[in-house]
Amino acid sequence: MPSGKGSKLLRYIEHRLRVSLADGRVIIGTFLAFDKHLNLVLVDAEEFRTLKNKKGGAAAARAAIIEERQEKRSLGLIILRGENVVSVAVEGPPPPSAAGARVNAGGPGMARGAGRGVVPPPNNVGGPPPGVPMGGAPMGLGAAPVHGVGGMGMPPPPMGGVPPSGMMGRGMPPPGMGRGGGY
Repeated sequence: MPSGKGSKLLRYIEHRLRVSLADGRVIIGTFLAFDKHLNLVLVDAEEFRTLKNKKGGAAAARAAIIEERQEKRSLGLIILRGENVVSVAVEGPPPPSAAGARVNAGGPGMARGAGRGVVPPPNNVGGPPPGVPMGGAPMGLGAAPVHGVGGMGMPPPPMGGVPPSGMMGRGMPPPGMGRGGGY
């Protein structure tokens, strides 16, 4: 197993992380993903900022009394640019519900390919599968190709002959540019 930064970070997927940023903010959230630039994806993220205020008037300015307070903001799902990340620390383990299954299971339903004009094989004797009209193609897909959509732009040249006038053959020199004849 490689011992790069990526493999070390993989251990902490789904953990609560405390991320310190270059501008002094601290973000705490559940670690979902990262990339080669060390951009981080956090969910249920909260931002903490420490604000410093000088308190009082002229007398207090000489005494340099500074009041610090911490502001908290709920952010939700965020992406942190790796360039701004100063440090990463583990706040806590993954939640107990995520300990068994790291990937969410898919929802109800059935996956089915919906190709253009392809009729899926019938799976019941009484009629077509749900969502497929009696014509055969799934809803939204016409039963046949539509003129001007997809397909070739020009008809192919006739076999063994010169292309019709005004239409050059593919990969062939223009008429009169070949070897011999045609002067």
